[in-house]
Formats: sequence, C-alpha cells, structure tokens
Amino acid sequence: MPSIFLPPTIQPIHSAIAQQAGVNLSVLRLDFMHPWVNGNKWFKLKYNILEAQQRNFTTLLTFGGAYSNHIFATAAAGNLFGFRTIGMIRGEERLPLNPTLSFAVQQGMQLFYLDRQKYRERQTTALQTELQQRFGEVFIIPEGGGNLNGVRGCIEIVNTAAFDTVCVACGTGTTLAGIILSLQKGQRAIGFPVLKGGEFLASEVDSWLKNYLASGLPTANEAIASWELICNYHMGGYAKVNDELLTFSQQFTQEHGIPLDYVYTAKMFYGVMDLLKQGFFQRGDRLLLIHTGGLQGNLGIEKRSLQ
Repeated sequence: MPSIFLPPTIQPIHSAIAQQAGVNLSVLRLDFMHPWVNGNKWFKLKYNILEAQQRNFTTLLTFGGAYSNHIFATAAAGNLFGFRTIGMIRGEERLPLNPTLSFAVQQGMQLFYLDRQKYRERQTTALQTELQQRFGEVFIIPEGGGNLNGVRGCIEIVNTAAFDTVCVACGTGTTLAGIILSLQKGQRAIGFPVLKGGEFLASEVDSWLKNYLASGLPTANEAIASWELICNYHMGGYAKVNDELLTFSQQFTQEHGIPLDYVYTAKMFYGVMDLLKQGFFQRGDRLLLIHTGGLQGNLGIEKRSLQ
C-alpha cells in the first residue's frame, strides 16, 4: 500500500474526572490518518483491497445504510486505489442525497437501493450470486468490512503494551475482535455496542475470534486476551442521538480539542466518563480510548436533530 496514511497518534486527556478516579486516560486518534479513509474503517478495508488487487478485480461492491461511514470510506478508498465502486444502500432513495451519500457519488461510487427485507439477505449466497450476475465480476466486501480480512487489519490498530485497558465502540464486533487478538498478557479490551440490545455481539465477537485463530492468518498472539461488553450506552439504538449526548460531545470537544462522532466514539467516551464517576476502573489503570473516525456523519445527524 502507498504511504498516503499518517500514523495514528496517542493524545493524553487531562480530565478532572479521570484524575479524581486515579486513572490515566489517552485517546488513539485514528481520525488523523487520512481526510476521508480513516479510523477503523481503513483497517477493515486494507486487506480486502489487497485481496481484490491480488485477484485482479476492478470493482468493489459493498453494503451500508444512508449514513454509513463504511460506504463513505469505501468510495474514497476505491477512488484512491483505482477501483470502480458500487454501494448497495439500505432503504429507499431519498433526494437530495445526504452529505455521506453525496460524497460517495463524488468519489465515483454508483448507488443502488435495497428494500429492508432484501437488505437482510445481504450475506446470503443467493443475493450475492444475483449481484454477481447483475454487475459482473465484483469483489464483495461485507457491510462494515466485517470479515476475516477486516479482523486481520484491526489487529494492527493497537501495537503498544503501554496500556492496561483498551476501549472501543462496537457495531459488528470486527474491530473489537482484532483488538483482542492484538493485546498482550495482562491487557483487556472493553467494547461499547452502539446498537440497542448489543448483548448479541458477545457471540459475534467469540465467533470472529475462533474463526480467525482457525484460519491460519497472522496474529500477534495465540492466546485470547480478557474482554467484555458494556451495553447500556447506546442512547436508544444505532445512529440514535439525544440531547444529552450532543451536549456531552460539544463540551468534550471544547474542553479537550477532540471532536467526537455521534454514532460511535461519542457514545463510548460518554460511557467511559460515566464509569469513571462510578469507580468502575481500578486506580492506576491506564486506559486507551480508540477514536474510530466517522466525523463526516455528524453533519447529517446535526441537521436531523435541528428538524
């Protein structure tokens, strides 16, 4: 891969809440890596794109909702690496396009829409065969980059043993699985599902871990690090945002100079700060919070919140 990506930086957070809890707090700024293809989305795309190149595919096809960070990043990455891109979007077309889909089109992505019932079949062989027949030889990347290539890339996110606990927001569990596989003995990972009823992700993450270790793909460790899910900071469900989260995000950005995306990172940061107040973490614990990017989605959500 060409060196068009900046290495992520670790930024300390000087928080009175963390200081009172006796906890050291830092954030891994994956949002700095590239203006458009950043955060965990790049790590989940990296090995999918490499496989597509090695197998001489010229078209990437993937799935996502109307505000999908993955659709945004895949469109930009496809443009950067010379692929035609097709986005299968959940739901009906709504014009004018929101900022996420407008950007995708500007990057050359062709958008097609699947009704919600059809969209639920996106992982089936029947639908994928239908799409291959419709669009020709396309390299299909699952929604959110959720496959073993995605897990492999996410193993590369955390490459330091300088932290005791790593916290990350979860949608599919792919990123969390990769982080778990990268951690050393004594480290642990905590995932914060952004979907209502996110407890189901425990079995998803467990499957990713078992399947990856059985695949023979490279991994940092054969042992699986300690991990858990904390499921009560979803704020009502996926892409649901309330006034409390908006206020927290704005205040956090003003105080620490770190913008948060409302769909993922803000919910995790809110949860961590709340847990610090409750004394959830041990004194002396060194926490690393993963900023997974996705800031472009804020504009659409802010517009919806003002309506």
